[in-house]
Amino acid sequence: MPLILVDAQDTKAHLHAQSSSAPLAEAFARRDPSGRGPVIILLHGRKYRPGTTDACPHRHLFTTSAEAPWAWSRHLGFGTGDAGEGLGVGFGWNARQSVPRALASARAAGLALADTVSAIRSVWPDRPVHMLAHSMGSEVALTALPHLGEGDVARMIFMTGASYRSTAEAALATPAGRAAELVNITSRENDLFDFLFERLTRAPRPGDRAIGQGLGAPNALTVELDCPRTLRHLSDMGHPVAAPRRRICHWSAYTRPGALRFYSGLLRDGERLTLPRLRAGLPDAPAPRWSRLLPIPSAPMGEVMQA
Repeated sequence: MPLILVDAQDTKAHLHAQSSSAPLAEAFARRDPSGRGPVIILLHGRKYRPGTTDACPHRHLFTTSAEAPWAWSRHLGFGTGDAGEGLGVGFGWNARQSVPRALASARAAGLALADTVSAIRSVWPDRPVHMLAHSMGSEVALTALPHLGEGDVARMIFMTGASYRSTAEAALATPAGRAAELVNITSRENDLFDFLFERLTRAPRPGDRAIGQGLGAPNALTVELDCPRTLRHLSDMGHPVAAPRRRICHWSAYTRPGALRFYSGLLRDGERLTLPRLRAGLPDAPAPRWSRLLPIPSAPMGEVMQA
């Protein structure tokens, strides 16, 4: 089975739609006995909540159904039957709240995520565990790191993550964080959302900024997905990603054609798509906030995608 669905209930994790069940480790071993390929944990952002009719991440993002147009699982290649596709773990948490409450919920869910990773590692100690997170899902991932050990997480991809720089850099300084790699996907399309995140939440330190402005940790690489130079570099590496069509969009990091295929390569072909090789063709620093708001896009001004 290519996908296992897990929910956080406060700081505890259980299989989706089961309030109580056998230990997660037993469930993983039973439902993926082959143990081949990486384990890729998928973390949604705000406005989703497991079990709801219209906002359940397992119905909209963590599925291989063709009825879900932006399903990460399908675009990442799960369900193909390929021996190397690995195991997908859709991790749901209650993010259908105000921004401050969702941030608190994300941090609680991070403890449940740490337990989930520990369960995976107890079954497959040599199997790489990766994470792909959108928006406030980055906070779930970062909260888990201090509760994990060296080598428990291999590579993380944050798609326009909603976290502060100091939070990310502190988590990356833990044993688990130092051993992991972080690909920080940003875009100036997300500037408005970074700005609102900074206004609606309390920064850990005065003057702190969202990770959309880049990170200084040596094992973190910021990839600005609306930068023409970056897009040329990715295309030269065999991973073309479509250019942005909107000035303001919080979802283009996974809805633009080619983006999820690129992330699949990062998570399944990391020996070729190394951070040094990626870094070699990127700008030295991200573009300043608001710097791409004025150029005329191919879509009408102010159009904001609702995905």
